[in-house]
Amino acid sequence: MTLTERKEAFVVLGQFMGQFAHETPTPSPEVPKNDMFFDGMLHQLKLAQEANTWFTKGNLAFTFKNWAEALSIDSINHWLDRYTVPNDCSHKQVAIVMAGNIPLVGFHDLLSVLLSGHRVLVKNASKDKHLLPWLAKYLEVVQPEFKGRITFTDEKPESFDAIIATGSGNTARYFEYYFGKYPHIIRKNRNSVAVLTGNESEEQLAALGEDIFRYFGLGCRNVSKLFVPKDYDFDLLFKAVYDWGHLMENKKYMNNYDYNKAVYMMSLFPITENGFLMLREEQSYASPIATLFYEYYEDISQIKERLHRDEAQVQCIVADGFLADEVAFGQTQSPKLWDYADQVDTMEFLLKI
Repeated sequence: MTLTERKEAFVVLGQFMGQFAHETPTPSPEVPKNDMFFDGMLHQLKLAQEANTWFTKGNLAFTFKNWAEALSIDSINHWLDRYTVPNDCSHKQVAIVMAGNIPLVGFHDLLSVLLSGHRVLVKNASKDKHLLPWLAKYLEVVQPEFKGRITFTDEKPESFDAIIATGSGNTARYFEYYFGKYPHIIRKNRNSVAVLTGNESEEQLAALGEDIFRYFGLGCRNVSKLFVPKDYDFDLLFKAVYDWGHLMENKKYMNNYDYNKAVYMMSLFPITENGFLMLREEQSYASPIATLFYEYYEDISQIKERLHRDEAQVQCIVADGFLADEVAFGQTQSPKLWDYADQVDTMEFLLKI
C-alpha cells in the first residue's frame, strides 16, 4: 500500500464522516460503501451518546464536521509535504492509549500512525469506544490493505515498538512507569487561556464562547482561564456568550454548575455569574466545569513572561495580536492537521522510530 493509497483512503473516510456533520445525518449517494456502513454509523453514534452523556448530538456532529473538513487531499498534502514519508508500509507497531474526554480525541494519533506507514494498536477509552472501531472498519473496506494493520484492545497494550499515551497528570506517571522504556509521547493535563485587552469586538467575544463551551469545556483546547486588564467589564463577555445558556438543559452540566456554586458560596469565594457560567479570580489554569478562572494584569508583557514560564501547562493561547502562535477567537476546537497537541510533532516522532 503506497502513501498515495493511504491518503486516498482517508479522503474517502472524510467524505463518509461528512454525512454525520449535522444533528440529522443525511446519506450521500456519492459516498462509497454507504449501504454497508451508514446505518451502522447511526447506531454507533447512538451507543456513544448512551455511554457518555457529554457526547451530545451537537458535539458529535461538530466533531464529524471538523474531521470531514480536515481530511481533504489538499489539507493532507499541506500537512505531509514538510516530511519525507516513506511510500511503503513498515512492520513496526505503535500503540495508542486514548483519552475519552471529547469524541474521537485520539483520531489524529491514529491518522498519523497509519499515514506514516506503521501498524497501530489502539486502547480506546471506556467512555469513547464505539466510534473509532466502526470508522476503522470502513477504512479497511475502502482500502483492504489496512486489514491487519489496525488492532483494538481493552487491555494494557503489549508487543509494540513505540507508544503514544494521553491522560491526566496522575495517569502520566503510570504511563511513564510502564512505557517509559519505549520510544514514547506521553501527554498530561493542559488547559487553554485567552488574553483579552478590552478592545475585542462583540463577534470575537461571541466566538470565544465556542472556545469556552464547546464539549462543555472538557477538552484541553477549551479556554479555562482569562487574562484581563484591570477594570475589565465582564458584562461584555456575558452578553456575547448568552446563546450558550442552553447548556443548562444538560443535567450533568447543570449539576456541576449547582455543585460548584454551592462550594464557592460555602467557602466564601467571591464569584460573578450569569446563570450558566461562573467567573472566579484564581491563579490556577484548570477550572471546574461551568467555571472560568480569570486574572487581572497591568502590564501585558508580564503575561507573555508568565505564559512562557508555564508553557508546559498551556495548550492554546487565544488572542488578537498578542503572540505569533496565538489561536484566533473561536478556533481552538478546529485545529489543523499540523496543530499538534502539546506542541510535540507526532509525525516527526513516528518517522524516527
